[in-house]
Amino acid sequence: MTETDELVRRQRELASLYATAKSLTALGELDDVLQSIVRHAHDLMGTDFTYLSLVADGRLSAKAAEGTISAAFLSATIPAGVGLGGKVMATRRPQWVRNYAAASHIDHDAGFDRLVGTEDLVALLGVPLVIRDEVVGALFAAYRSERSFHAGEIALLSAFADHAAVALDNARLYEESRIALRGLKEHVASVERAQAIHETLTGVVLEGGTPDDVAQLLAGQLGGSVAVLDRADAAGHRSGRVTTSVTDGIAHSVAPIRAGDSHLGALSWSRKALPEHGVSDDMDLRTLERATHILGLLILKERAVADASERLSGELLTELMVGSPGISPSQRSRAQARHIDADGLNLVVVAESTTDLVRHLHDIARERSGLAGEHLGRATMIVPSKDDDRTVEEVHRRLRRACGGPVVVVGERAVGHDWARAFSLAGRCGTVMRALGHTDRGTTTGRYALYALVFDVERVDDLDRFLATSVGPLASHDERRGTDLVGTLTTYYDHRANVAATARALHVHVNTLLKRLDRVGDVLGPDWRTENDLELRLGLELHRLRAVL
Repeated sequence: MTETDELVRRQRELASLYATAKSLTALGELDDVLQSIVRHAHDLMGTDFTYLSLVADGRLSAKAAEGTISAAFLSATIPAGVGLGGKVMATRRPQWVRNYAAASHIDHDAGFDRLVGTEDLVALLGVPLVIRDEVVGALFAAYRSERSFHAGEIALLSAFADHAAVALDNARLYEESRIALRGLKEHVASVERAQAIHETLTGVVLEGGTPDDVAQLLAGQLGGSVAVLDRADAAGHRSGRVTTSVTDGIAHSVAPIRAGDSHLGALSWSRKALPEHGVSDDMDLRTLERATHILGLLILKERAVADASERLSGELLTELMVGSPGISPSQRSRAQARHIDADGLNLVVVAESTTDLVRHLHDIARERSGLAGEHLGRATMIVPSKDDDRTVEEVHRRLRRACGGPVVVVGERAVGHDWARAFSLAGRCGTVMRALGHTDRGTTTGRYALYALVFDVERVDDLDRFLATSVGPLASHDERRGTDLVGTLTTYYDHRANVAATARALHVHVNTLLKRLDRVGDVLGPDWRTENDLELRLGLELHRLRAVL
């Protein structure tokens, strides 16, 4: 399956998941809701059969099933600590086995194992149903043949279970409210309000809304302000429960956004604390928590789309680099499908830092109708540009702001679609920049034209000739005699021809240094300090940089 097919499949699964939200969250009889959950989960996952078990009085009992053979399966009940369900309950995490009957790491129940044989159950995946931080049961997806469950299936069923838990919670609340209807009219109204908010939020997602759209609508319903925090800003809120604090009369509630075991961020709600009503209504906090399930699904969708888009962008960038110069009809067509004019991609940008820059380059590339990815271990981007210097400086500013540290960004114009040569020049120029101590700069290679002999591989013969006439005699002497006159002279010039400072840097006596400089004179001639001094200094620097590359 191609990356594009995988993306389409993922979007179809998530769209199906969203489409079930309204029917799942509608208030109704508990048994109807349970059956609706397993039916939708069965259709969504495409398993041989699906069932749901709830825990009560220390036992885990099957309550609803879809695709089973034996009616007796719905009477299945085992101790809450036994079987795969027991491991799900104990760990509060998804668990699966390739072959249930052969699994030795779980405790088996003889009665349930007989039903396993009747149903021909083999591979089994179970995910927890969690309501207000309490594991109330588990949702299972089963196959009648041996298989593994990949991360995408586990995350999808986990996300569905989170949503199903909301529906189950709604059904339980509705059932309890109906029993004591006369004394709980206000509570029922609160439940219905929360349900209406949840359905409205679901509608926003189905219409293609963003996380910020969900936050804005929630703020309009609950009052106050609501914000979506990313993983970095929500690092201290991973407990799985809503936490509330009051500062200067303002109540702040934070609910983590999760999908299975993945921490995706948090939802923050701030409003004026009213002492006469308490910090907040419990149902409003539940509404906030339920909104995180919708946001979790939405963020997973956006991340799947972004990841697939970035992979395709990186793959096309690599193909253009490897196949350059030139563009094939297929590559031009694929670029056009991404609204990119491949013929206009005339600037190659290479960025390096101690942090990962590829994701940030993807954001910039999308805005500039370009491509980004990792090529030969370097964060690389190809974009159209009219002013290369200004483009590279802007990319440097954005990357430095994003990663919060020094970044080297080098740009080189690609001539005749020869992106590979432009990449080589930009990458090698970046290495020269760092060797010169320039570790936080955005520039084009033109600013370092003086060092082009080093970083342009097509000028290696020119470099060899220049080094042979400048420092070649010293290098040959060092090789024959095992000395380091080149290093001595480099340090001498680095310390501005100060003998005392050079001797300290080399950890030798001044007389020793003077003798070495006399030997330099023997090799280069007595007028080496005045004759061709600039050529000698440049030769030493290029010799050092060549060794770095």
